[in-house]
Amino acid sequence: MENQQSPSQHTIKAPVTISGVGLHTGAHVNMTLKPAPPGSGIKFQRIDMPDQPIVKADVDYVVDTARGTTLEHNGARVSTIEHVMAALVGTGVDNVLIEINGPEIPIMDGSSQPFVTIIDEVGVAMQDAKKVYYSIDTNISFYDDKKNVEMVALPAIDYRITTLIDFNSPVLGTQHANLNSIQDFKKEVASCRTFVFLHELEYLISNNLIKGGDINNAIVIVDKPVSEEELKRLAKVFEREHISVEQREGILNNIQLRFPNEPARHKLLDVIGDLALVGYPIKAHIIANRPGHASNVEFARKIKQYIRKNKHIKDVPVYDPNKPPIFDLPRIERTLPHRYPMLLVDKIIDLNDTTVIGIKNVTFNEGFFQGHFPNNPVMPGVLQVEALAQCGGILALNTVPDPENYDTYFIKIDNCKFKQKVFPGDTMILKMELLNPIRRGIVEMRGTVFVGNKVVTEGDLTAQIIKTREAKQ
Repeated sequence: MENQQSPSQHTIKAPVTISGVGLHTGAHVNMTLKPAPPGSGIKFQRIDMPDQPIVKADVDYVVDTARGTTLEHNGARVSTIEHVMAALVGTGVDNVLIEINGPEIPIMDGSSQPFVTIIDEVGVAMQDAKKVYYSIDTNISFYDDKKNVEMVALPAIDYRITTLIDFNSPVLGTQHANLNSIQDFKKEVASCRTFVFLHELEYLISNNLIKGGDINNAIVIVDKPVSEEELKRLAKVFEREHISVEQREGILNNIQLRFPNEPARHKLLDVIGDLALVGYPIKAHIIANRPGHASNVEFARKIKQYIRKNKHIKDVPVYDPNKPPIFDLPRIERTLPHRYPMLLVDKIIDLNDTTVIGIKNVTFNEGFFQGHFPNNPVMPGVLQVEALAQCGGILALNTVPDPENYDTYFIKIDNCKFKQKVFPGDTMILKMELLNPIRRGIVEMRGTVFVGNKVVTEGDLTAQIIKTREAKQ
């Protein structure tokens, strides 16, 4: 299956607690992740404050992006949320209540790995609620000329991210990182630590802005020659007997990178965490050039604004003709009993236990156009429903071990609406989703026909899976 995104919402199976120090505040905090009901999203609760106020993880509540992403609502503030947010996205957790007894998420080792580890320990539970994705059907761009930041969301069939960084640093050079599937997050991105340049670190130390800072929770890039006196001062600040730098320029204390492009991968991690604040799961390819928390948040606001204005395009399938189909025409012919002129599905581009997406290319050479308004050709609505039914047949037969011995017969059509005309030259995207688990061969499905991002036809179809005569004999 090409699209690996889950059709259901998830939470964690049991509460789990992690403790650590806040990078900026130096406060020691305990943080407990708790299961939450479907549709509740990700919320933080300051249990150390009167009335224990709750802050929803939403871009509307971001109040600061100076050295991390900070939320504030109901008088409560929670900072440095991006690493735990990325961990939740990377483990597929949609709904969770995060109780914290301090103002800042613990920095741990500067990556998402500690949070991924505790989530994996308790496990993730599927919930009885559909997860609705919002498809980005046009390019959404963000530019910051002052910081030379460029970000764009491109239409895609799933969620993927590319980041590029260039700090004019001889140590880092120009780096890029890709995440082609969110399922690769744990292996490819979760362990990548935050990084800081030595000249920035000196400023932060002198202004007492990283009270919880340690060389174990960040990679320090040494971008200038360092004297022995400076190394001794840093050793004293970090309570170390000795701190060194290979060849005077490189990485403080010669920490080994987990990946050659770990900094670029960490920037990708931050993008995932900050864009989770959009509040809606999306299908898009995010390309981010020189991203930072401020630009990530502004970009998240732009994406959320777009979704609010275009909510009708939620979960619209994206058809990429360059990708090979799940079922090509010969495979469809082996599955369905239909033949010319009644085979109305050209290919299947996605198929799982609950959903099928097919394609029907409408041309002027269709036989029915000879008689159906020949001077103003319009595809008959009943044939659009028939195309949906055939896709539904493939979905239904995919649930039996020997589909060649079964047929599907439709026994009911409800709530059918024809919203737009279908003309020659249109490409119909046919989507069928199970409304309920299949019981006793009865298959209840919701069907939608899209042309582009517009819904042209929709309805509820019920079919029955029946063994063929040949199979009975």
